[in-house]
Amino acid sequence: MSAPSTGTSAGPTVEATRAFPRVGVRATRKATVIAFLAWLFAVYDYILFGTLLPEMSQHFGWDTATASMVSTLISVGTAVVALCVGPVVDRIGRRKGMILTVSGTALASAATAITPGAGYLIGVRALGGLGLSEQAVNATYLNEIYAVTEDEKIKKRRGLVYSLVQGGWPLGVLLAAAFTAVFLPLVGWRGCFLIAVFPALLIAVARRGLKESPQFDLERELRALRKQGRTEEAAALARSYGVEEQPGAPLAAIFRGTALRNTLVLGFAWIVNWFGIQVFSVLGTTVLTEGKGVSFTGSLIMLIVINAVGYLGYVFHGWIGDRFGRRNIIGVGWLVSGLFFTLTLTVAHGTVAVVACYSLGMFFLVGPYAALLFYMGECYDTSCRATGTAFLNALSQPGAIVAGLIVTALLASGTGWNSAALLVGAIGTSVSGLVMFAARKVESLHG
Repeated sequence: MSAPSTGTSAGPTVEATRAFPRVGVRATRKATVIAFLAWLFAVYDYILFGTLLPEMSQHFGWDTATASMVSTLISVGTAVVALCVGPVVDRIGRRKGMILTVSGTALASAATAITPGAGYLIGVRALGGLGLSEQAVNATYLNEIYAVTEDEKIKKRRGLVYSLVQGGWPLGVLLAAAFTAVFLPLVGWRGCFLIAVFPALLIAVARRGLKESPQFDLERELRALRKQGRTEEAAALARSYGVEEQPGAPLAAIFRGTALRNTLVLGFAWIVNWFGIQVFSVLGTTVLTEGKGVSFTGSLIMLIVINAVGYLGYVFHGWIGDRFGRRNIIGVGWLVSGLFFTLTLTVAHGTVAVVACYSLGMFFLVGPYAALLFYMGECYDTSCRATGTAFLNALSQPGAIVAGLIVTALLASGTGWNSAALLVGAIGTSVSGLVMFAARKVESLHG
């Protein structure tokens, strides 16, 4: 389907005679708050593994190379699960998809808490792919809701509002660091994972009260008509809403027409940028302890400050992306991030300098994702929007895998964590910024 009313990059193709039902102010804001909380606790679970990796390594007797390999293998399983989420959500709907992803977060946290060793851990942490897909499903659903909302304040500032939701990443990292600092001495690393189970279950229940997006309701009706052999009726219904009916596999749709260029460019950007995410966000405690000689407790305190600054990066990039275009803001942000992380690992010494440079690096590394996730939703049509955003989101894991393999090889060869983080994380972040300028500009959603 290709439609100006559903947020397509292809532009208008047919004249609409009917309008999608509007979503009320209260329903829009409720969906926004629940999406934020779901992403917050999905990130808490996902990041908690990296935060507690030094403690888990000590518990199981792993050296640094072994710990890095376990992390890499978990990324493989996470990628497989995350790649399956998009087509499933384009089939079952946004609402059910969001219940699935947050339930996956709860299950991953509970299963990790009872892990007996590396083999089991690799298997259960793959379920984290459901939680990681939370941001892609959120972006899909909120893109469609904001396009037809009656809340004019959100509609005019959708990029800024979405940045508040996507800002659950640095706040989730902050929460993981804070809870670890407080509860690790009391309940151990297993107890820290159990804490994440209960809020995730509550959010899953709350999401049952959300309404499906009007765009997907239409898509589901069109599929039912086609299944009954009423293809002409389906085509007429699609035209009445101003959309061009394009039945077919969602995964194939993101690799043809106007979608192809952004699928390839954004896919490569996700892979390479995740070098930086994996090194500086997921394994942040390891970089600070092994690379900069900070104590584990000190690294937790630093990460709280660093990710508080990172949240401001989300708000800033969401706001400025509405005004100057999301694509360019993303590219510039990642280039600046690479520079600050390079300074962190080369010339920054002492607590103040390290925290300042690391914080600014995180500000410009994670902040652009507020613009990126919303930009991705604008790149695809309703019939393949969840598949497109989830596919790109899942490519973060091949990035994590490759980054992990390179870091593991460097560590095994005797390279220190500081140099490994520079070669993989800082350079990867800079390259991803350059790649973004090859992406196609798209029009924002219109209701």
